[in-house]
Amino acid sequence: MENLVEQLQQLETKESAFKTLMDLYQRKLYFHIFRFVNNHEDTNDVLQNTFIKVWRNIGNFRNECSLYSWLYRIAGNEAITFINSNKKRITVDVDTKNVANIGNVDSIEGDKIELKLQAALEQLPEKQKQIFILRYYDEMPYKEMSEILETSEGALKASYYHAAKKIETFLLEH
Repeated sequence: MENLVEQLQQLETKESAFKTLMDLYQRKLYFHIFRFVNNHEDTNDVLQNTFIKVWRNIGNFRNECSLYSWLYRIAGNEAITFINSNKKRITVDVDTKNVANIGNVDSIEGDKIELKLQAALEQLPEKQKQIFILRYYDEMPYKEMSEILETSEGALKASYYHAAKKIETFLLEH
């Protein structure tokens, strides 16, 4: 990866190195962003903004964290910025009354479970939502999360615990 960063920072190799970077991380970043914005079109917009920001700022990357962590931090921040600027427009298309009446978990289809979980996620504060997504969906170790979010591992564990409890409460109530 260090070689890729060097290539990204040199004018002669920046374009081809950037294509390699996109090939390596586009899919992972797409799903990371999608978990925040819940809309494919918006996810594509945020992903594009993420890569534009990376293109413009790669010269400032100083290897203080891994390239992967840096990319996730930018993608997460872009997703949160998008959500905050479009708060009124973004809604989860879930009728919680109907989801709540589905019945036994064993009989619920996977999509309905996911919708219910997504509705629970929407109730979380942005920071807890981000931590939950990184840990639950991306299965990211706390050490990496600490680099990305610039927060101590202990604080991340506490936030994850509180987020999981809030989600559990929401799911039991709905």
